[in-house]
Parts: sequence; C-alpha cells; structure tokens
Amino acid sequence: MRKKVLNVFRYVFLSIVSFISVFPFFWMIVAATNKSVEVTKGTVIPGTYFFENLKTLLASDLQYVNAFKNSIIIAIVTTALAMVVSSAAGYAFVVYKTKARERVFNFIFLSMMVPFAALMVPLFRLFSKFSNMGPLKVIALNTPMAVIIIAIATAFLIFFFKQNAQTFPKELIEAARIDGLSEVKIFIKIFMPTMKSTYAAAIVVTFMTSWNNYLWPLIALQSPEKRTLPLVLSAMGSSYTPDYGMMMTAVVIATLPTALIFFVMQKQFVAGMTGSVKG
Repeated sequence: MRKKVLNVFRYVFLSIVSFISVFPFFWMIVAATNKSVEVTKGTVIPGTYFFENLKTLLASDLQYVNAFKNSIIIAIVTTALAMVVSSAAGYAFVVYKTKARERVFNFIFLSMMVPFAALMVPLFRLFSKFSNMGPLKVIALNTPMAVIIIAIATAFLIFFFKQNAQTFPKELIEAARIDGLSEVKIFIKIFMPTMKSTYAAAIVVTFMTSWNNYLWPLIALQSPEKRTLPLVLSAMGSSYTPDYGMMMTAVVIATLPTALIFFVMQKQFVAGMTGSVKG
C-alpha cells in the first residue's frame, strides 16, 4: 500500500514538473496563432491568425529572413570549426605528454572562470584594429567571422573533449602507428569516427550556444543587414507598441533549428554527455 502511494505521489509530482516545463512552449505556439490583443489577454486557445502574423513579420523592416540566414551561417560555420579545433586540442592534451601540458591546460581551464562581460571591452578594442590590418579584415568588427572566431576553441569544449578522449583506447593509436598512419590520419580516420557520440553532444551544445548568442553579436555586428536572430528578437521586444503575435511567431520559427538538431541527435547527445565511446 505504501509503495502504491509513493508511486502515485511520484507520478503526480513528475506530471506537475512536466507541465511547468512544457507550458511556456505550448503558450508560445498558441500565442503565435493569435492576434496581439488576444495574447495580452492571456489566451491559451489556439487561433487562426498564424499566417497573418507570419505575413506581418516578413513584411516588416526587421529583415527577419536575412537575420535567420546570418544565424544559420554563423552557427554552422562555428560548429564545424569548433569540432575540428577543440577536439584536436582535447585529443592532443591526452595523447601527447609534455612537461608543460598540465600547466597549459590548467591555464585554459581557469579561463572558464572569467565572465565574458569582463572580456568585451578588450575584445572590442582588439577587433576594431583588425579593419586596418590587411588580411585580418575578414575577422574585423561587423563581419560574421568576428563572431565565429572567438567561439571555435572555447575552454569548455577543450575540457569536454579532453575528458572524453581519456576513455579512448590507446591500443588503437599504437596499432595505427605500427601500420604507418600519420598522426593526422589517426585523428581523422580513427579518433573522430570512434568518438562520434562525443562529437554529437558537442555539436548540439555548440550549435545551440552559437544560435542563441546575443552579447558579442550585439557589440560586433553593427550593421542592420549583419544582425542575427537574437538581435532582431530583442529589437521586436523594445519597440514602443510590440506586436506580440508577430513576436511569438518569430520566436517559434527561431526555435525550430535548435529543436530539430536536438531531437535528431538526442540519443548520441545523451551517450556523449555520459562519456561513452562507440565504434
């Protein structure tokens, strides 16, 4: 009897927590289908105004489609480069043993403790000088690479790959070296395929972080045509008379890529976060 009561309590508690977690997303979708005036009334009934909200969004001067394209490009390029650079760094910290290895890694690890807000002014001054330095113009302020370059080798990703690389079988590396494979080929042809669940978890985290990045793009991307989705969504909310139906439509569309990435790679994400290695 006591066990049944505990089970009932457990299911009731989990149901309440699930409802609290899911309700904001449900309300967001419902709000996207209603007029602004209905949203302000707190309606929870789906409406038929979604396509009108979408038409209003696309016809506005916010350049939503262009911002969506900018976010996609920045997120994909950031994720691709981060997987190569950060995983190579994490792999190297485990495989190659030197006297300075731990000191360098500890220095990188300590950088995680520094809040990004404290780095904004130095980064702004640094990147502002690149516009007059020839080849470095591609990573100067008001370019997509200015946002991408600082996210391809984060301390968290290097730490994440290092921790997972410690579970990588060293026998595979030794066997590959005996077979005559170069260090680069060992990394590309053996390490990367074996650690695919780790890469999947890192892809999800990196893509979501890049997609939702707001603070640095706000500083680095100064032209309206270079803005990303978080900046456009922020501009919607700061207007004098915000159209909440249009805003929720924009938010729903902005949520789709990250939701798709997570659901497609959900199993690999869980496996990667638990540090498993699958061949």
